[in-house]
Amino acid sequence: MSAYTAAAWQESWDRQQEGYLPDREQRFTAMLDAVGAVTESGAPRVLDLAGGTGTISLRTLARFPRATTTVLDQDPVLLALARASLAEDSRATVVSADLGSPAWVEALPHTGFDAVLTATALHWLPGERVAALYAEIRSVLRPGGIFVNADYMPEESLPGLTKLLVARADAERAARQATGAALDWTAWWARVAGDEELAPLLAERERIYPGGSHTEWNPPAAWHLQALRDGGFSETGILWRGGADAAVIGLR
Repeated sequence: MSAYTAAAWQESWDRQQEGYLPDREQRFTAMLDAVGAVTESGAPRVLDLAGGTGTISLRTLARFPRATTTVLDQDPVLLALARASLAEDSRATVVSADLGSPAWVEALPHTGFDAVLTATALHWLPGERVAALYAEIRSVLRPGGIFVNADYMPEESLPGLTKLLVARADAERAARQATGAALDWTAWWARVAGDEELAPLLAERERIYPGGSHTEWNPPAAWHLQALRDGGFSETGILWRGGADAAVIGLR
């Protein structure tokens, strides 16, 4: 895949994702602000967990020129795009592993990360696995390192307002997708199916995720904060909130 094609796929992925998450870049900025705060050297070592196309890594490397990143995911299509986008960047490593098993840690090139960052991904796992994963993530951080997870995490003390916020976001997304301002999830994957290089990987993806099934489990932010505490993090809290989405953070 050429660098031009890889960049175009990245742009396409970003536009599709922004159709669902208009404030997507704001959460990334909040994450990287936290990374900068805990990394005095200016050369953070970041694990882009369930990193897909390498979205977080690309932004990390642009903001911190001396950073190093590891993208870890299982999706063969998204990993192919990450590898193509980061192929010429010696600061980045891309690995395949299944977060459904504790063995994912063995795929890492090293541990002692300054930060583990993930966004809109861990809801694919069942709750008991996410809780166990948080403790595993802590084990690959250096003392003083951080973990940030951004996802749909409603504020349970505001059920009425959350319902209104979600309805507004749904209406905005429907309008953008109906006018072609953004592709929806299904349409984006249809484009992948029509690509000569990616279509064979899509077949592999469908073997890994039969029927495209996943958990889509979205507890409130309070659940995540308790799971982080149970996983051994010394400080936990909400780093960022946008509507019904939030980014929770844990400090080792």
